[in-house]
Amino acid sequence: MHSRDDTIADLAEAGERMVERLRKKAFLPEARKGLSVRYGIAEAAQLLNCSTNRIRMAEEDGRLPPAPASDNGRRLGYTVADLLNMREVLDASPKRGPADPPVLIAVQNFKGGVGKSTVTTHLAHYLAVQGYRVLVVDCDSQATTTTLFGFNPHFNISRDETLYPYLSIDPTQKDLLYAVKKTPWPNVDLIPSNLELFDVEYELAASGAGGGSVLAARFRKLKAGLEDLAREYDVVLLDPPPALGTISLAVMQAASALLVPLAATTPDFCSTVQFLSMMEQVSQQLADAGIHVRYDFVRLLCSKFDANDPSHAMMQQIMQQAFGPALLPVSILESAEISHAALRMMTVYELERPIGTARTHKRSKANLNEALSQIEQLVRRSWGIAVPASEEDIVNEAA
Repeated sequence: MHSRDDTIADLAEAGERMVERLRKKAFLPEARKGLSVRYGIAEAAQLLNCSTNRIRMAEEDGRLPPAPASDNGRRLGYTVADLLNMREVLDASPKRGPADPPVLIAVQNFKGGVGKSTVTTHLAHYLAVQGYRVLVVDCDSQATTTTLFGFNPHFNISRDETLYPYLSIDPTQKDLLYAVKKTPWPNVDLIPSNLELFDVEYELAASGAGGGSVLAARFRKLKAGLEDLAREYDVVLLDPPPALGTISLAVMQAASALLVPLAATTPDFCSTVQFLSMMEQVSQQLADAGIHVRYDFVRLLCSKFDANDPSHAMMQQIMQQAFGPALLPVSILESAEISHAALRMMTVYELERPIGTARTHKRSKANLNEALSQIEQLVRRSWGIAVPASEEDIVNEAA
């Protein structure tokens, strides 16, 4: 007869084996995640805010390589790497200027099931498509974000590849460069996580019980390490644990902006209000200890909105009344395409073709673009610049 501990261990092991099977099935033939999505010339021009003629002219005069084509001459479209090269050649890169600080966004809510990791990963990929250099830092020992990037936290990631060697009471690393991993996206890097990162919680909690000096030092250390690493990026996305622990507090203090995902339900609304109240209390306590929390912007994003559910519409109105302009006006719609992509450990931006209907895919991607562009605008506003106007907008305005 199995003991309770044996039963839990068996379930955990069986689950981990299934996760690895799903990962290998999703990323065949090499069991490694790739990026095969391509963009036609019209979509590429739209992303670069230029005309298709400008791209063709650059290809004709040799500034850009000829458009990729199949053996039968059919245009295959441009990869993300192609787009990044086009941005450099055509001076269409949105990268921050040398004097502009990178933006460190904590995507946080203490309520589970709000799509925190889904929002983080989709936002990273959206910003990558737009041409930004992005670092994603998975600070959650559940490691959902790490999994969505194609790594199995149990089999592929060791504790020494997470934040642990840097944040532990007996650190073995002086900076965070050791933890940065390349992803299939040429302009997105990842610091992964796994279950062993939770050991930091025990260590920091124990140190805090002795007066908090070590805890305060670790808070400052994480902020300094992330700011040093962020020099190579435009945006850093931080995915902390969904709980008020020491890692969450360190992440919240290290961030320069806060994005709070929530669903349009009464429990999510009430939980988010409690989260904001706790954040205010903790921020004051940290300030009293000489650790200050300052954000360039704080926004709430409805992350799972069902337009066909009257209760969601009613709750959205309540959120608008309560939070005002801090609630982003465009919500992320509940979509089967997002769920289908997650089953394959992907985002909608990584799909080569629709999983459901073409209409559902197009609607989901358009909604994600509109919702996540709101955050891009806030990032650019923090640099004192607006989202660049397209050539078409400039011509129409001149007319």
